[in-house]
Amino acid sequence: MKVRDLLDFHTHTSLSDGELSPIELIRRAHVCGYRAIGVTDHAAEGELGWMLEILVTDCELATQRWGILALPGIELTHVPVEDVERLAEKAKELGAKIVVVHGETTVEPVVPGTNRAALNSPHVDILAHPGLITPEEVQLARDRGIFLEVSARRGHSLANGHVVRLAREVGAGLLLNSDAHEPGDLLTPETAMKIALGSGLTVEEALAVLDDGPRALLRRIGVGGQPE
Repeated sequence: MKVRDLLDFHTHTSLSDGELSPIELIRRAHVCGYRAIGVTDHAAEGELGWMLEILVTDCELATQRWGILALPGIELTHVPVEDVERLAEKAKELGAKIVVVHGETTVEPVVPGTNRAALNSPHVDILAHPGLITPEEVQLARDRGIFLEVSARRGHSLANGHVVRLAREVGAGLLLNSDAHEPGDLLTPETAMKIALGSGLTVEEALAVLDDGPRALLRRIGVGGQPE
């Protein structure tokens, strides 16, 4: 059993802390066999406007010319919990197709309460690397239709097993994303499957996360042209 397509909704460019320009990241992903990519650079309030102006333009160009579904997005990162909802809404108004929130990973000093603030926002689509998320928060993710991330990134991946176990108990949606910052971070079907299995998913569950999860996200955000 194999992964049908590569769809990855959490990546970074030189607009924040990645190595490549947006258009080069998308091009490299396309050559690697990606069918869809979300370009979601780190941002707080000051970066939203200029960053999304660039990402919207480059993603539209790549989608038109190369056939890869390139989606402009933002990862709200280390923002005050009181501002998560407001900034998520603002990002969508400025053209973000995907709003990711940098969750309470175990390896960074994320503001406590960020997970819950993200899960209470109707404008947030993915809670990235949520760390030692609570059962109540996982239930909230399921109820709100917000996806929890199984992370391919070193450090952030330490809590993958915890996230998978709790999500399985209540049926919360999961996505496996690369959190790519450089070309070598982009996924292959083989590495994606290994990371999924290493998180404690069965083969059948892994295929559902890698194939069905991305399509469910695209339906959530109302994006057409979904890979078949």
